[in-house]
Amino acid sequence: MKRHIALITMGLLLFGGCTQETQNTISRSLQNWTGTNGVLDVYAGEKLVHRFIKIDKLSTAKGTTDGSTRPYRYGYGIDDLNFNSKKDKGEKKVYFEFSDYSTSYIFYERNTK
Repeated sequence: MKRHIALITMGLLLFGGCTQETQNTISRSLQNWTGTNGVLDVYAGEKLVHRFIKIDKLSTAKGTTDGSTRPYRYGYGIDDLNFNSKKDKGEKKVYFEFSDYSTSYIFYERNTK
């Protein structure tokens, strides 16, 4: 038991000594491993206009050749067409992205076939 406590204490001390960026990377790695089952609600004013459910993570886009951060985030989630927070028949997992710019938009895939 003492050995486990010592290992946990040592891990916390090492984690605390990391930069914020390293801590965020470690946290995201754990989050990606455990999953989050997130929800993204999109509002126009006070009205709910779109919902994505069962999102496992949101990622910040990076340039393919230069590696620089792009001004949008993206993810995959179930397109919850009837806003009931459950996956129903006809609701599929889709790709979506949203901007960091002041112009609000959500880009998402919707296959009507």
